Amino acid sequence: MQYDSKSLYDGLVSHGLIVPSGEPGVFGRNAVFEDVLERFNALVGTLAADDGAEKFTFPPTLARNVFEKSGYMKSFPQLAMGVVCFCGSAADHPRLVQRIADGEDYDDLMARTGVVLIPAACYPVYPSFTGTLPEGGRLVDMTHWVFRHEPSEEPTRMQAFRVREFVRVGSPEQVLEWRDMWLQRGLELLRSLGLPAHEEVATDPFFGRVGKILANAQREQKLKFEVVVPVISEEKPTAVCSFNYHQDYFSKTFEINQFNGELAQTACLGFGLERVCMALFKHHGFDPAAWPEAVRARLWP
Repeated sequence: MQYDSKSLYDGLVSHGLIVPSGEPGVFGRNAVFEDVLERFNALVGTLAADDGAEKFTFPPTLARNVFEKSGYMKSFPQLAMGVVCFCGSAADHPRLVQRIADGEDYDDLMARTGVVLIPAACYPVYPSFTGTLPEGGRLVDMTHWVFRHEPSEEPTRMQAFRVREFVRVGSPEQVLEWRDMWLQRGLELLRSLGLPAHEEVATDPFFGRVGKILANAQREQKLKFEVVVPVISEEKPTAVCSFNYHQDYFSKTFEINQFNGELAQTACLGFGLERVCMALFKHHGFDPAAWPEAVRARLWP
């Protein structure tokens, strides 16, 4: 099998599975793509059905004060996407319209708002944990749009994408046991769909010189794992599922305590839903009707 970014992108476009928007990393999805995505997401839900997770849905915007408190800008300023609006007067409006008509810059006429676009699917839930947890901790299940300023012609690297996210908060033993259990679940699920998935110790894209130190520490402590599948490269397979162990970082930030009064710990896992779909289209072809029967039986029982 030949791996490259352009042939995957061209195949997805020519089969109508994605619809280019003119902005790299931003595209529409057709009904076939969405059907595969929703059926995979439902499979994840079936695996998690007996876990007792609380279901939450948050909007695609995050309060700016929560975003700033999270420390995201210390580590990933290059990825953050804020929200701005026109807050001028009626007298300012003609200038705005004229500049747009003339192709001129108008940023000075825009002002930041009280929200940013969600940069990570787990971020909205942490403030809700503030206080003392029940004895067994908590587990939350969410599906969110996530936004990263990472424009690219590579189809698996999107500026807007969906993540099926689970967050576990509790004692270190509870959190790590849950993470390790889901790592095996994720591998088994993806392999059952005919994907050559395997796990890797990974790092986040920390920014700058300090970022290299943070990445090295993250790798040495094995705080991040990814389940990867070759999609555009065999040598550098694509992460389709990610596991992050935060230790007590978010608990310190948002004052989250265990039942015994000690600081809680947190971990999250996320399935990149579009990336899983692209992996399926890459390995089984662009027409799901022609996919292997074993794979179809899993997705369309």
